[in-house]
Amino acid sequence: MKLLIGILLAALAIWSGSAAASILIGIIYSLTLDLSDDFITKSIGPRLLQIGIVILGLSISLTKAFSLSGTYLPYISLLALITFFLGIYIGKLIGLDKKLTLLIASGAAICGGTAMVAIAPIIKARPKDLLTAITIIFLLNALAIITFPFIGTYLGMSQDQFGAWAAMSIHDTSSVIGAAMVFGQESVETAATLKLGRTLWLIPLVIFMSLKYQDSHTSKSKPPFFVIMFVLAIFIGSYINLAEQYTMNLKLLSQSLLIAGLFCIGTQIDLKSLKSIDSRSFTLATLLWVIAITIYTFSIHFI
Repeated sequence: MKLLIGILLAALAIWSGSAAASILIGIIYSLTLDLSDDFITKSIGPRLLQIGIVILGLSISLTKAFSLSGTYLPYISLLALITFFLGIYIGKLIGLDKKLTLLIASGAAICGGTAMVAIAPIIKARPKDLLTAITIIFLLNALAIITFPFIGTYLGMSQDQFGAWAAMSIHDTSSVIGAAMVFGQESVETAATLKLGRTLWLIPLVIFMSLKYQDSHTSKSKPPFFVIMFVLAIFIGSYINLAEQYTMNLKLLSQSLLIAGLFCIGTQIDLKSLKSIDSRSFTLATLLWVIAITIYTFSIHFI
């Protein structure tokens, strides 16, 4: 019965076409029916998002992708480093546990939950700390999906500016795409391209942490497979030069998969994860996010 209700709610989310509504429906669904940790929606969400992003790559111009990367990626890389080390400093300043600080700083700087899950076994973080960090980052991401489009509109950002701003300011790829979908389709293409470029910083992060914690078995890392597929899809789409009708259909399919994925991501929040949050870890994540948003908002008008 829970699965049937989930399928109906996912269909409702796709029909709404709203990324914010989709993730909220997922949260309500999870909290209301108390879904188990191994419930199917909690495992397929990332896959749906990755497939949706790869399909989106088929409709992105290679020329535009190179142009965006050349313009924004150097700034995104610099700001990711600043965010990471600033997070470590603030965590030490407020007396937060070192490993929990590393989890939150990594998630805020690079790619949210993906970065935290990647380094957790390397630094031997406690499961409780990982749960706390992921939950806080998720809540901030959910807030971003709802508020960022309004802020971007108020500040008069263009589609490319908003996509770059979302890619720099929001933690998880899913939430970056979700916020961009609300703002406009062109911003989705920009956000996806730049956020996946930012995600590549996961490689030096894992190597650095492995060397620091002297674990030779985890010192090697490969870029996420879907990032490679996304880049390949851009090349293929540009080479075959799809007709406008096919491009529109691909964008529609991509949007449906992304919204379904966001619904599934929403179901990852439960009462246990909410109860794990403590004041100092929430303070670090929120303060770091506010500082980063301020820097990124100021920077976006000068790039």
